[in-house]
Amino acid sequence: MYLPLRSSTRLARSDYPRSFCQLPSMQTETTHDNDVQNIQEQLDALLRKPPSILHEQLSSLVVAFLPSHPPALRSKAYLALSTLCQNKRSSLVSETTKQAGDGSDDAGTETLSGIFQPFVVSRLQSASHIFQQNGFIDLLSTLIIAPSPPMSLEVARLFAQASGHKTCSSVIPAEVVTWLRSQSAQTSNRTLRVAAILALIKLSRSASSLGETPVFEPQDEQFTTLLKEVISGNDDTHTFINEAVEGLTYLSVNPVVKPTLADTTFLTKLFSLVPKCTSSSELHDYTTILYGILVIALNLCAYKPRLGQEERQIAKLRNLAESNRKQTDSKTIEQAPSALDGDTHVQARCRIVIDSGILGVLTVAAGAESVASRAAAARIYLNLVEDKGNRGKVLQGGGAKHLLRVINAHPLTFSGSPPPDVLTPIQALAKLAITSSPIQVFGPNEGNMLDAIRPFSQLVLHPSASTLQQFEAVMALTNLASFNPGCASRIATIPHLLNKIEVLLLDDHTLVRRACCELICNLIAGSDNVFARYGGGDGGQVAKSKIQILLAMSDVEDVPTRLAASGAIAMLTSDPSACRMIFDLQRERHRAFAVISRLIDPSSQVDEASCENSADKGDPGLVHRGVVCFRNILDGERSLPRMELNEETERAGLLRIFARLLKGELGVCDAAILQSAAEVNKKLVELGSGD
Repeated sequence: MYLPLRSSTRLARSDYPRSFCQLPSMQTETTHDNDVQNIQEQLDALLRKPPSILHEQLSSLVVAFLPSHPPALRSKAYLALSTLCQNKRSSLVSETTKQAGDGSDDAGTETLSGIFQPFVVSRLQSASHIFQQNGFIDLLSTLIIAPSPPMSLEVARLFAQASGHKTCSSVIPAEVVTWLRSQSAQTSNRTLRVAAILALIKLSRSASSLGETPVFEPQDEQFTTLLKEVISGNDDTHTFINEAVEGLTYLSVNPVVKPTLADTTFLTKLFSLVPKCTSSSELHDYTTILYGILVIALNLCAYKPRLGQEERQIAKLRNLAESNRKQTDSKTIEQAPSALDGDTHVQARCRIVIDSGILGVLTVAAGAESVASRAAAARIYLNLVEDKGNRGKVLQGGGAKHLLRVINAHPLTFSGSPPPDVLTPIQALAKLAITSSPIQVFGPNEGNMLDAIRPFSQLVLHPSASTLQQFEAVMALTNLASFNPGCASRIATIPHLLNKIEVLLLDDHTLVRRACCELICNLIAGSDNVFARYGGGDGGQVAKSKIQILLAMSDVEDVPTRLAASGAIAMLTSDPSACRMIFDLQRERHRAFAVISRLIDPSSQVDEASCENSADKGDPGLVHRGVVCFRNILDGERSLPRMELNEETERAGLLRIFARLLKGELGVCDAAILQSAAEVNKKLVELGSGD
């Protein structure tokens, strides 16, 4: 038996306000019927589209959604809410369109938020205020003295709810914690036990977040084991499943308990709690448990953040400041990052989560109405596909289709940036599209591939996108552009995309430059507009500058970048305009031919002696591209001035380079390359002889 809290000052039950002591279950049936009738009248008033909304009408609209009310009343509430939203938005369209153009939807949303937010916040603040009132905790303390099981359960749930708010958890005394710990240890009432465990877990998190010493020692591993047992060992879990899942969502953040949770038997049982619903209406009753299970899986699969160079420097400075502060505060205990969150451990947990059936849960979550559930599903997909070994299973489970469902739930337009939350599912889809054929990812329907181009382009263009996200989106677009000319042409029509790609082409990161160069190469091959943009037509000075950039990218150290850039030049030289632009660059700077000749002979230098003594071998792909470029440039149909052309070829030492190539001094080449090289060598001889 537990003594009442502050017994010397305890008030009689009659001294408290009636609202403190009255329980919802004590309401009479007549009162309930009157309330329903009053709500019906207020909803009817809203359906008549009043010019202004009364507080009673708004309150009735919110209360009408309570599960305790009849389905017919809730259906009318949905209709009233839809009417209210439609009226508010339509009344703002004309005025907002005049002032802000495309911002009408945002203005309507802000207006509706302004209507409902004060009402909801006021209720939360009122509940918190009542809980903190002097004497209310004393009242609750009287209820934990040999209470009935239903009363104990409701009190434990009340403390669990209050523990989630910092202002409320700070006033919960140690005596209440002692009672909760005793209830968490008893075995006769599983529902009460789970509620008490949840309250203790939330209290520990609240105390830690406030920077205070917890009122009890956290027992995360013990609580995890207990909650696992009550879920795994009981088929009838509907009375406490929400509390159990919520408790595990808090516990799963702790790296120490993650190996305990990463159990195939337990996770299979946990994931089976989510029904395989085919419609959002069927999923409505499982929204809370679905979100909790998604958060647990997300915490198990979460990788440590990948920090950029600037972010790493900031982290070092923060750690230095923290270490200085800890030296002056002996009470602070340093917590080093856990090795259990290392990539190896996370990859192992991801495989366990997949084998336990998370893909079926993600299928359901992708079609959920809850934005939070869809966002959690997208983050889980992103973590799962981080390991290339998991991507095949994700594709087999319909991951690409479900990610597109999550993406399409956000309004994507090219006139404005979508919310940053949509970047996560797009990045996950991009990872799948990088390592697999477009047919494997999107199916044989070309329309699905074309639909994916828009989100990938948004990821490249979004101001909040990281360098890694932009790189992966460019790689995905490169794969699509190589599939067929239709995809390449669609990519080329995206507003501002090519300009952004050309900016990223000069990025400091080698992989980003390579990806952009490969995308440009594939677009030149598949899109007539991009071919003309880069000199395959009368592009003028702008096209000439773009060819110059491609020539520069053909002379970098990274071989894949050189292959892409020189491949683009080889295709462009099939057009006489591009050949004339390259020749003009050679006459101006005397470097264009030297860059292309180094594709064939990496040791090509001005000093002929040093070239002959060099044993460097060229890459067969680069050699092929260099030979094709010179074959096209020296084509007699290009109508280039022969005298100047001869001077520039002699300056670049092309005759000597091709002679070495034909002799096999630059490595073994295919017969097709040698045949083209022989044609170029013949044209050089004819050009030098003046024939």
